[in-house]
Amino acid sequence: MANRPNPIELQKHLSGIDYPAGKDAIVKKAEDSGAPDDVLEALRGIPDREYEGPSGVSSAFSDQA
Repeated sequence: MANRPNPIELQKHLSGIDYPAGKDAIVKKAEDSGAPDDVLEALRGIPDREYEGPSGVSSAFSDQA
């Protein structure tokens, strides 16, 4: 199993995104920021809903582990 990216790395790639944001916008922001494949894969696995802020994204991200 591949190493999971940490939440700090995750947030680095989402810097500047406007919340609330949906899953698609979050994944797109990470892609645009040059996030590595492990970060993108993890973000694609979060529930498809609106996120109110970085802590919600980090929480959904952590729940996959």
